[in-house]
Amino acid sequence: QVQLVESGGGLVQAGGSLRLSCVASGSVRGIAAMGWYRQAPGEQRDLVAMILTTSSRTKYADSVTGRFTISRDNANNTMYLQMNSLKPEDTAVYYCNARSLPRATLNYWGQGTQVTVST
Repeated sequence: QVQLVESGGGLVQAGGSLRLSCVASGSVRGIAAMGWYRQAPGEQRDLVAMILTTSSRTKYADSVTGRFTISRDNANNTMYLQMNSLKPEDTAVYYCNARSLPRATLNYWGQGTQVTVST
């Protein structure tokens, strides 16, 4: 089992920045990728960014490319999402995810953290 705890959400004005953190604990063996997803009210949960745990390869949603940066600190089992130039449409609950690859045989979620971007 892996436990994921997010932090760093909040209210920010458009154009501002936030940094989300996700700390993983428990048995992280078999976890090949960690990522951030977001879900706005009435919408599906979508991938924002993903990073492989054994390399620096990353993947971003088109809507956040150039504004968000995902990173990890393997020594402390922590993942970050630096969000710059925030827009109102970035408002959502952001969830941390840890999974195995290629299949999500192992698939864990955090409780989510709210990000609200005001105009």
